[in-house]
Amino acid sequence: MKKKIAVLPGDGIGPEVTTQAVKALEAVADRFKHHFDYVYAHVGAIAIDLNNDPLPENTLNACTASDAVLFGAIGHPKYDNDPTAKIRPEQGLLKLRKSLGLYANVRPVTTYKSLAHLSPLKNDRIEGVDMVILRELTGDIYFGEKGRSEDRNRAYDMAVYERYEIERIAEMAFDYARKRRKKVTLVDKANVLETSRLWREVVGEMAKNHPDIELDYLFVDNAAMQLIQYPAQFDVMLTSNMFGDILSDEASVIAGSMGLLPSASYGAKTALFEPIHGSYPQAAGLDIANPAAAILSAAMLLEYFNLNEEAHAVRRAVQYLLEKGIGTPDLKPAITCGCAQFGDLIYCLIAEPEYFKFRAEKMIAQVSTII
Repeated sequence: MKKKIAVLPGDGIGPEVTTQAVKALEAVADRFKHHFDYVYAHVGAIAIDLNNDPLPENTLNACTASDAVLFGAIGHPKYDNDPTAKIRPEQGLLKLRKSLGLYANVRPVTTYKSLAHLSPLKNDRIEGVDMVILRELTGDIYFGEKGRSEDRNRAYDMAVYERYEIERIAEMAFDYARKRRKKVTLVDKANVLETSRLWREVVGEMAKNHPDIELDYLFVDNAAMQLIQYPAQFDVMLTSNMFGDILSDEASVIAGSMGLLPSASYGAKTALFEPIHGSYPQAAGLDIANPAAAILSAAMLLEYFNLNEEAHAVRRAVQYLLEKGIGTPDLKPAITCGCAQFGDLIYCLIAEPEYFKFRAEKMIAQVSTII
């Protein structure tokens, strides 16, 4: 198979973790005889510095001309700490999502037994956690009309949803649930918000066409509490843009590190894959960033190409290292390695499966010796 991938490393640790994700893709290409062409482009703060635009036209063109997009991270303190900044890195990502029609964000949340001690929740709470959060991505308060009064003392942001926007992501949620534990939880605020009432109306109607799927409802405040109290109850969580933004970040701490969780954003014509973590500029260039989420995002990219065996090989390699107690400093592992070395280990574990255990043990012993 031959595919073209737009690579947008972005800011902070984005370039470092994205490099490791590309290593994983190259290992897949070598082992399974595929060919991936990479087109690199700027986005975020670095694009503002170079082009005074967080999403230059050539970057958008590279994305639209590619089969998928691999994204790193965006953000820089000089913009984060300046609320008056007219141009911000985040504007580039929002515009990219809108331009590519990326309407559904998918975030799997999985826990690893070997890393249970990192979670702020007790072991009995996180055991068996395996959920997917589907967040609508192009509607809601982020894209509605907004403004300030002339005296600057009043501000407004409108939350707007169309029926078709709800239908297309709800259909995806039912499809995901059918391949999993056959349960969808719709999270809203239907006791207060008219947009949430539309969500309940539309999703409830659609559920009649999916009798094999259990559908339940939670108000967002209750969902936020239950996500911490009983996270294992959730299978597929379906929600709107703003609620999904907040809840998916809340869910990310369950696994113990944001550096472990990948995500995908799907549209009608293309898809974008990125780790859920931010740019973490304090760690940039120090070789301490955790690339696992970026590598697992590459696995989701492979699934998008229907390369399921290849995606499994990537996940198996990551899981193997984590179970062996090897990882970057944020994981407080038994054996610590740097960002680049983690990527090198992943490459070898994917590319040479016939020597999987032997080579892994040899590499881990080598890492142990180095540190």
